[in-house]
Amino acid sequence: MRRTGLAASLLAATAAVLIAQLALGGALAPAARIAPSGLAYSSASARTVQRQPPAGSCHMIGSGLYARPDPRCTPGAVNPEVTQSTIATTICRPGWTATVRPAESITEPEKLASLRSYGVKGASRFEYDHFVPLELGGAVNDPRNLWPEPDYSAPSGFYLNPKDHLEYVLKRRVCAGSMTLAQAQRTIALDWPSAYRSFG
Repeated sequence: MRRTGLAASLLAATAAVLIAQLALGGALAPAARIAPSGLAYSSASARTVQRQPPAGSCHMIGSGLYARPDPRCTPGAVNPEVTQSTIATTICRPGWTATVRPAESITEPEKLASLRSYGVKGASRFEYDHFVPLELGGAVNDPRNLWPEPDYSAPSGFYLNPKDHLEYVLKRRVCAGSMTLAQAQRTIALDWPSAYRSFG
């Protein structure tokens, strides 16, 4: 990702986070914490079905496999337990994401409500996706970090969509020390399709 304009992009991403917080929860808590990536830390429970934005209030940017979520609804949010100093015991430890991933009994009703938020139908055509992935310290069960991502219409065998490929590449870089966690989180949240063309 080019460094030119990164500060402006980070300010825009932070503004989108604040707007989303207002839309989803009314007033911001004075103690709202922002991660080095510019994204909000989440305190949403993985054991509670989370309220989604109002039906029809969110609109995807683009379409198909390279669509992006509405930054007003899904700007991304991150897990406060995953920081640059904890990556060796969290995201870079094999099997760690399975220890934090919410149960389907939580995510299935959220997915259906999120489909209504985005005004789309056909649950099987969408993956309920962590926008900033768990593998990069994304918030586990926060509506600011989950959305109905368009998926392949006819899967055949094992496959990964383009965003999954990018997430894998970025995680390898973070765990190898060639990219910071904050850089990887920003790369996804600001414009993952452009990043895919650079890193994919």
